[in-house]
Amino acid sequence: MSELPTDPASRAGRRLNRLAGETSPYLLQHAANPVDWYPWGEEAIAQARALNRPIFLSIGYSACHWCHVMERESFESPAIAALMNEHFINIKVDREERPDLDQIYMSAVTAMTGHGGWPMSVFLTPDLEPFFGGTYFPPRDSRGIPGFPRVLEGVDRAWRERREEILESARAMTEQLRSLSRAPGSPGKLDPAWVTAAARVLLRVLDPVHGGFGRAPKFPHPMDLRVLLRAYARGQQPAFLNAVTLTLDKMSQGGIHDHLGGGFARYSTDERWLVPHFEKMLYDNALLASTYLEAYQATRQPRFAAIARSTLDYLLGRMRSPEGAFHATEDADSEGVEGKFYVWSADEVRSVLGPAAAATFCQVYDVSERGNWEEANILNLPRSIDEVARDLGRDPETLALELLESRRKLLAHRERRIPPELDAKILASWNGLAIAAFAESGRILGNLGDLEAARAAADFILTRMRQPDGRLWHAYKDGRARFNACLDDYACVIDGLARLFESTGEARLLEQARALAEIMIREFEDERNGGFFYTPVSHENLIARPKDVHDNATPSGNGMAATALARLGRLLAHDSFTRTAKRALEAVAHVLEHEPTAAGQSLIALDFLEGEGLDLAVVAGSDAAEFHGALEKIARRFMPGRVVVPRPGGASDQASPLLAERPARGDRVTTYLCKGSTCGPPVVGLDELEAALP
Repeated sequence: MSELPTDPASRAGRRLNRLAGETSPYLLQHAANPVDWYPWGEEAIAQARALNRPIFLSIGYSACHWCHVMERESFESPAIAALMNEHFINIKVDREERPDLDQIYMSAVTAMTGHGGWPMSVFLTPDLEPFFGGTYFPPRDSRGIPGFPRVLEGVDRAWRERREEILESARAMTEQLRSLSRAPGSPGKLDPAWVTAAARVLLRVLDPVHGGFGRAPKFPHPMDLRVLLRAYARGQQPAFLNAVTLTLDKMSQGGIHDHLGGGFARYSTDERWLVPHFEKMLYDNALLASTYLEAYQATRQPRFAAIARSTLDYLLGRMRSPEGAFHATEDADSEGVEGKFYVWSADEVRSVLGPAAAATFCQVYDVSERGNWEEANILNLPRSIDEVARDLGRDPETLALELLESRRKLLAHRERRIPPELDAKILASWNGLAIAAFAESGRILGNLGDLEAARAAADFILTRMRQPDGRLWHAYKDGRARFNACLDDYACVIDGLARLFESTGEARLLEQARALAEIMIREFEDERNGGFFYTPVSHENLIARPKDVHDNATPSGNGMAATALARLGRLLAHDSFTRTAKRALEAVAHVLEHEPTAAGQSLIALDFLEGEGLDLAVVAGSDAAEFHGALEKIARRFMPGRVVVPRPGGASDQASPLLAERPARGDRVTTYLCKGSTCGPPVVGLDELEAALP
């Protein structure tokens, strides 16, 4: 796999702009543009103020297809660059490095235009207040969208002729952005019935044919699927579980799923999951692996375990750094063409597999001479392998083995293509999600290698991405950690460390999670109104300090913080953490009750806080295999309200108060089960544990 180019001077030997000294692969892609780009910082802002020029702020990310298109069409154009350089101070930002800036200015663009997306194009006053914006602009007027040169000329003319009007508009927009530091509605009392109510709302927007929510484009919505699973666990209503299994099956059968290499693309451009936006993101695959694992727990259906396994294997094989942490993204494009790495012609399949195996493979995976997308073929499963086996009069197991071998050969052939470029930066928040997924998988699927992967990523974050005072850095690239961590960095890392502790019993992980939780509360909590700001109190002074209370492709920062603190509060018997988590949810009670489809992670936290909790202390005897077996037996049950406090052989009982005065009985693994303040007698061995688990 190729990494995004770090030597932009190699592109035709052109003169470099100020982005050449950056570590972000996205910024380095633009370092040879004729645009006089600045990175975000004091130099650019001071220049805008000194010249009294507006700022053109362009925000995107390396895997973004339309970001590449706008670069080729506009930022590589000498004529357009000349307009930009003459009239504006031009700043380029990687949204994955600076999610704080992205959140503020995306809110502005959405308010101005009614929609958002990347590349984001927004014009600011020298005081950083936004007054005009959009997303992708073509190089000339097209389909009702003004060409970028016309936009530049119009903004410049307005700045010269109607400046006071622009400044007043920018001030009003900034006040609107500052209002985002207040959560919608007022704090309120929590109601656990909101979990089931949210599930009913999700059923109303479910696509009953193809799964997923709403129409095209379709995103995976893993947090919403996990809410449905929790609602099912509460009341055993089959419709909730059926919505999850339908969606997960249709996604795994569709083209959004990489049937050869594993993993999922970011979203589908159509309603049936066939045509993906081909970029692959660490966060999507970590969240989806966790969701498939929970579906496996709830249904015991091996197909969900198999998809979780292949998704995690994709992360291990394609996204893992040599140091053990996980890279951010794989591009949508290869050789400048979106999806080229992934699609097939019928002739190419025949050349790899031979006529007989190719005929079967093409029938199963929807490969035709005409193609199913732009005269090429995206592999997908319109029907299950069992259904095709019936039609062909084949034994399903024999057919499955033949297809496995065909996929192996095609994957080996695909590996000889020029692969999508890799954005190799490491982000704390997304790695926290991956740590949680691997930690859970290690026990649910009984794979100790997954625990090692989670441990390596956690150790990387704790050693390479910590500031001297213990605070986290947000991003790491080329040996350099940068940028203050935001709320979701802390929340996701804390949650990942807590879940890894539950799978291993390593006390140091719980200690580190506690230390980071104390920093998170100190740096981010809104002590007056409850909940958490997205940026720390020690952060640079931006025009607004918003709160992240709505889920997007990733969980909301506030919901994730509540989730992490609620879990940590139970593991440590630390009432202060639990109260802070509850306050964070009370602060967004209006969102949970009235906007449940935007509050999946907060509803997950609510279910954990207000549901029937089960605390399990698992104390090893002399047989390590028996200890591991107990943890796996617990993990395979879908019990979203449980916490596990393991004590491996030879470890002390200092990690958690839940281990105090709870020895192993008869040198056997011994489990102590408590619901609330009621504890049962010690459960000795695996057979007794099987009988005692709900």
